[in-house]
Amino acid sequence: MRRREREREILPWIGAGEDRDQTKVESTYNAAGYYFQNTWRSLSGAAIQHFTKSSAITSCLKGKIVYMHGDSTVRQWFEYLANFVPNLKPLNLYSLRKAGPFMLVDDTNNILVKFRCHGTPIRSSPAYTSELRYIANEIDRIQGGPNKVFIITVWSHFGTYPIEAYIRRIRQIRKAVVRLLNRAPDTLVVIRTPNLQKFDPAHSLFYSNWFCLQIDTVLRAMFKGLNVKFLDAWEMTLAHHLPHDLHPAQPIIKNMIDVILSYICP
Repeated sequence: MRRREREREILPWIGAGEDRDQTKVESTYNAAGYYFQNTWRSLSGAAIQHFTKSSAITSCLKGKIVYMHGDSTVRQWFEYLANFVPNLKPLNLYSLRKAGPFMLVDDTNNILVKFRCHGTPIRSSPAYTSELRYIANEIDRIQGGPNKVFIITVWSHFGTYPIEAYIRRIRQIRKAVVRLLNRAPDTLVVIRTPNLQKFDPAHSLFYSNWFCLQIDTVLRAMFKGLNVKFLDAWEMTLAHHLPHDLHPAQPIIKNMIDVILSYICP
């Protein structure tokens, strides 16, 4: 399902006789990229580096603090770094297995990576309410700066709620991002978009790619014009030959990490 169904411009077509009330549809869809030899190639002009060694990731993240806030689709990135980079040691915070918070530390290279689940609504295993923080509040707590990276992912737990609830949440996050960029313009903010999911009888009860497409549209429109980077998870899952899933397979995650690190170390 491409974005052409939502990114269209309906122009009146003035004809004669029977065709007077017809419309002409012009699609403005542009692909974000493609895969070649299982690596993502962006069509936006941004150069994507490929971090095949853990030492390259360590060198890129040296002196950085990376905040990952959102749902389990961004927790996948945290888990990838924990498994692939041996220098990043997990700090035991005695957190619940899925909800977190979690932390990785490399004191030699002064690297800190943190993950925290967003505030309600959540649809997952039990979580301590004291550990559920709204992303807008967390953004307001950080100082920002050239060594700070803030990654935001909010979408999958809103699939069973009216779109108005999602708009209200994203509006507050946008306001917090604006405040952050006003006080620290050199802070890197990355927004991860929704991705396609498998559609079988069980998942169709509470997931809908059509609704996620609406969320995707709202998310992009809300942050349009701000100095933020987008990770186009929709396109990166759409273009890959692997089956769609809420949690994309490791080859896709690896390419997503390459994009994020290319934003951090252009």
